[in-house]
Amino acid sequence: MLLTIDVGNSNIVAGVWKGESLLYSWRLHTVAKKTEDEYGTLFRSLFQDKNLDPKSLRKVCLSSVVPSLTDPMVTMVERFTGQSPVVVGPAIYEKLPINVVNPYEVGADLVADAMAAYATCKGACVVVDFGTALTFTIVDASGTMQGVAIAPGLGTAVNALSRDTAQLPYVQLAVPPAPYGKNTLHAIQAGVVYGYTGLVEYMIARIKEDLQVDLKVIATGGLCDVIAPLTRVFTYVDKDLTLRGLKLIAEHC
Repeated sequence: MLLTIDVGNSNIVAGVWKGESLLYSWRLHTVAKKTEDEYGTLFRSLFQDKNLDPKSLRKVCLSSVVPSLTDPMVTMVERFTGQSPVVVGPAIYEKLPINVVNPYEVGADLVADAMAAYATCKGACVVVDFGTALTFTIVDASGTMQGVAIAPGLGTAVNALSRDTAQLPYVQLAVPPAPYGKNTLHAIQAGVVYGYTGLVEYMIARIKEDLQVDLKVIATGGLCDVIAPLTRVFTYVDKDLTLRGLKLIAEHC
C-alpha cells in the first residue's frame, strides 16, 4: 500500500492506495499551528478506524503548500510509518516524466495535478483545481508545464464578501434556482457560482486560443462538483486527481 498526503491551505487530503485503487481517503482541516504529535494522533486514529497498519505502507508521498507544516508533517510520517516520505519539490522534479517550468515557484500540488492529468490525457491538457485558489495548470503535448493562472477560489470569494461587507453573510456554495436571487442567500450563490462558471469557460477559451491547440480539461478540487454540472467545458472530473498524481510521483522516485 501507498499513502499520499496533500497539505493545502484549507484542507489536508490523504489517501491510501492499493495498486490503482484508492482504498480510503480523508479530508482534514488545515491548522498551521498544529504539531507533528497532534497530526500523528489524528492519523493513528484514522488508520485504526480502518484496521490499517501504517508499518505495512511501502511508500509515502507528501506535497505541501503550507511551509510551516511541511517539516512537522515529514516528522509525523517518519514516526507514524517508520519511513521518510517522498516530498514533492525541486529536488525530485528531474526524475518525473513531465517538465516543471520555474520549479521554485510552482506549487507542489500543481505539479501533482499536472502529473496525473498528463498520464490520463496522454497529451495537452489543462487542470482546473477548485481549492482555496482557483488554478489553471497548462501542460503541453510534450509534458511541459507551460504555466499557471491563479484566481481567488469560490470559498475565498464568499469569505471575502462576508468579511469585507457589513450586511452580507457567509453562505454555503450551491447552485441557486436561477442566475439571480430574490433573497440574499440566492443572490450571493448566483453571483459566485454562475460568475465563476463564466470565468472558467472564458479562461479555457483564451488558453486554447493562445496555444492554438484543442486541450483536454480536467476539473478537480473540493468545490469542483459545484461548477461541473453547469458547463460542458470539462473533459473529465476527478476529485482525487492530486492524490493520483502523488501516487504516480512516488512510483517514479
